Amino acid sequence: MSNPQQLRYSKEHEWLSAAEDGVSTVGITEFAANALGDVVYAQLPEVGSTVTAGESCGELESTKSVSDLYSPVTGEVTAVNEDVVDDPSLVNSAPFEGGWLFKVRVAEEPADLLSADEYVAFTAG
Repeated sequence: MSNPQQLRYSKEHEWLSAAEDGVSTVGITEFAANALGDVVYAQLPEVGSTVTAGESCGELESTKSVSDLYSPVTGEVTAVNEDVVDDPSLVNSAPFEGGWLFKVRVAEEPADLLSADEYVAFTAG
């Protein structure tokens, strides 16, 4: 499993891209997608809503279970991936590309986000 080096990771298994014009993209990691199994439903936060770092902002339902989706940062949701709403399996097949979940205008980023190497160590333990 290869976690892109340019992303940062939360201990709840979400990834965060570097901000472009203050907006970052959020998704779940390949580790989380594999643990969930086949994702069949995605409930994502609404555009314009505020998400808070470490708090639930949606959920992903798989053939195995339902899992909360946590925001790795605090900010305003600027876009959701309608392709994932229409085809939730993108979360499994392309977690770092087409399976992204939402974009957020970052107001506050917690200091405890992990680098790719730190995330690998975290998931190995």
